[in-house]
Amino acid sequence: MKHYLLPLTFIIITIAGMTSCRKKADTLANIYVRDESNAVVEGAMVVLYGTNTQNPPVQLVAVYDTAFTNAAGMASFNYNDIYQLGQAGVAVLDIKAQLLNKIGQGIIKIEPEQVNEETVFIQP
Repeated sequence: MKHYLLPLTFIIITIAGMTSCRKKADTLANIYVRDESNAVVEGAMVVLYGTNTQNPPVQLVAVYDTAFTNAAGMASFNYNDIYQLGQAGVAVLDIKAQLLNKIGQGIIKIEPEQVNEETVFIQP
């Protein structure tokens, strides 16, 4: 009976370890930029950044990311390095989009393990 105990214990631990490990899915933010006529805007600079909302301000982990829109008017950001499994949320970030003299702003809530999307309209 004792010679079955060690292999059985090993099998149980192996199965428990395989079922408890989970690979996290991507946490992405896609920002679409459009102009005042609702046309997609290629080459716009999009900045996602955190704003301190506490009074008095406290030192927090700063998020300040920049990307440029592609031909579909989309700038993509990857937040896999910020989100950790088990974390309640990721971030609420301000959006600033700009192309030449046209500027637009917005806010996006980054939910974990999802493709988060927001559209910003730029105008002069």
